[in-house]
Amino acid sequence: MPKPPRLCSCGAIVPAGVLCACQIERQRERKRRFDRTRPNSRQRGYTREWEKARAEFLRLHPFCAFCGVDAQVVDHIKPHRGDKALFWDWNNLQALCKPCHDRDKQRVERVENGAFF
Repeated sequence: MPKPPRLCSCGAIVPAGVLCACQIERQRERKRRFDRTRPNSRQRGYTREWEKARAEFLRLHPFCAFCGVDAQVVDHIKPHRGDKALFWDWNNLQALCKPCHDRDKQRVERVENGAFF
C-alpha cells in the first residue's frame, strides 16, 4: 500500500518520498554555503601527482570493491580530512564504480558520522 501524501512545513502537500520545492531550494542554498568555504580540489591534494597515482591504482584494481563492475573512482576508505599521510596511504584506498561511490559510500559515511537519513 502506498504511503499517503504529507504536508510540508511551507503548507504544500507533497507525495510521500518526494521533496517539496522549498526543501530542494534550502538544500541547494546549504550546499552553496558549504562550497563557498571549501578549498578547491587542488588545495585538497588532488594534483597531477594524484591523477597519476589514481590511474595506477585503477590499473591494479580495475573492479568496484562494492559491486564488482568496472571501477572509475579511487575512494579514501577513511576520509583523510587534509592528513597527507592518510591521503597517500594505499591501504586506505579502494576502487569504486561511480554509482557505488556517489550512493552507497556516502550512505556508509553518513551512518558512521552519526547522521540519519
